[in-house]
Amino acid sequence: MGKQGAAAHIVWDWNGTLFHDNAAIIGATNAAFAELGLEPLTLERYRELYCVPVPKFYERLMGRLPTDAEWEVMDDTFHRYYAEHRVRCELTEGASTLLADWRSAGRSQSLLSMYVHEELVPLVRGFGIEPHFVRVEGRVGPSGGSKAEHMVRHIGSLAGVDPERTVVIGDAADDAVAALHVGARAVLYTGGSHSRASLEGVGVPVVDSLEEAVEEAERLMAA
Repeated sequence: MGKQGAAAHIVWDWNGTLFHDNAAIIGATNAAFAELGLEPLTLERYRELYCVPVPKFYERLMGRLPTDAEWEVMDDTFHRYYAEHRVRCELTEGASTLLADWRSAGRSQSLLSMYVHEELVPLVRGFGIEPHFVRVEGRVGPSGGSKAEHMVRHIGSLAGVDPERTVVIGDAADDAVAALHVGARAVLYTGGSHSRASLEGVGVPVVDSLEEAVEEAERLMAA
């Protein structure tokens, strides 16, 4: 399907983008660090250093990559803490309206997250936004990797979606990497895991609200 024949499509990220879970993420990260005797991080420090794959993030803090045993302990601790504390988190301001408006305009959108699939789907459903997406997909398999290969499978599963008419909206540099990997474009949101300075080095549009992200996505699709 050619660029002009395909409908505009957004692939949304979840954690730190549609789902405002920074407090739970920082708490879970610090709980994981405590298992190895590492000092806790502030949100600002986390956003300066965070990167994907996650073991590289830990390397920045430890001065070395964690061993397999250390990674397993930290990963288990992170997910256990996060599952307990995510219940206090809400959707990002304006997210529900933006999703509904995009769908009402006859355009499609999907959700691709690196959060584990069987946990993601009921969480999305609980907020009442699942009907806005043509597909909701979380991670299946081990944690810690990049979103790029997951994006290949995700885009390939969407009927009538052309990567050239697709924009990925996320909060991490890895979202832009995944978009470029499939020939799509990206808009990065500053309200999640990365600082504005780190996002601006990626070379894609950077915005401070989801409303701006959708506006920028529309501009990119019209270009």
